[in-house]
Amino acid sequence: MVAASGILGATAASAMTGTKMEAESNQTGRFQLKYAPHFGMFENHAGKDLVDQLKFAADEGFSAWEDNGMMGRDVATQVKLGQTMRDLKMTMGVFVADAEWGKPVYALGGKETHDMLRKKAQDAVAVAKRVGAKWMTVVPGPYDLRLAWDYQTANVIESLKVMAEVFEPEGLVMVLEPLNPYRDHPGMFLSRIPQAFQICKAVNSPACKILFDMYHQQITEGNIIPNIDLAWSEIAYFQLGDNPGRNEPLTGEMNYRNIFKHIAGKSRDLVVGMEHGKSQGGKEGEIKLLNAYRWCDEF
Repeated sequence: MVAASGILGATAASAMTGTKMEAESNQTGRFQLKYAPHFGMFENHAGKDLVDQLKFAADEGFSAWEDNGMMGRDVATQVKLGQTMRDLKMTMGVFVADAEWGKPVYALGGKETHDMLRKKAQDAVAVAKRVGAKWMTVVPGPYDLRLAWDYQTANVIESLKVMAEVFEPEGLVMVLEPLNPYRDHPGMFLSRIPQAFQICKAVNSPACKILFDMYHQQITEGNIIPNIDLAWSEIAYFQLGDNPGRNEPLTGEMNYRNIFKHIAGKSRDLVVGMEHGKSQGGKEGEIKLLNAYRWCDEF
């Protein structure tokens, strides 16, 4: 792999088009916040090799990474990626520990469900140790149409307590992700930040916190900065994408420069996962994406 340092940043002036704020970005070096790309995001520059993609991102100033599908990778790959991130001093962000899409297993609860979730949590612990991860995404599945909402909430809380009992002694954190019901994920139990806040308070464990995906919450409820403040004690992780489109910042309606500044004013330790696509293909799209982050990071 060709050394990547400065490749994208150096081409900012010629690559950025459109608004004045895009054209004025000339920042280089390490980002102020822990933005976390994912595999495939820079493969036009770095190639298909996963280790090369990590090295490229580190050279371009990223200090974190995330991989939703890490649990599906073979053990040797997990170990190799974990060691590479440690060598590059990159923080491993989330992978998905459990995302239930079809059945309301959390909302219905019960011993069989609890036994199954305990085993999933144990499997996630093993992966987390290999890759050096602290946070794992949990999506508590759909709601049930035939059971009162409050009973379902109680069942979700009890199910998450079972998983927290596995994660907490290991110092690991499952992060609950509310998903928007209007554009991407209708029918899911968890959709709002205040709802996630209430559930985390009820589980009452440092191993159960919120993954605040700003793309989803812009669609569901907006009010991003006030909800960050109100839910701050239970937020352990961020993800983002602009809306509409779920692409990089500056492609939609969200003022990510102000949002990043607000987050940085509270803490620079939280990972901000780049769970979105690119508005343009090829190397040009990767340059556009990186320079959007550089501009938004100049707060």
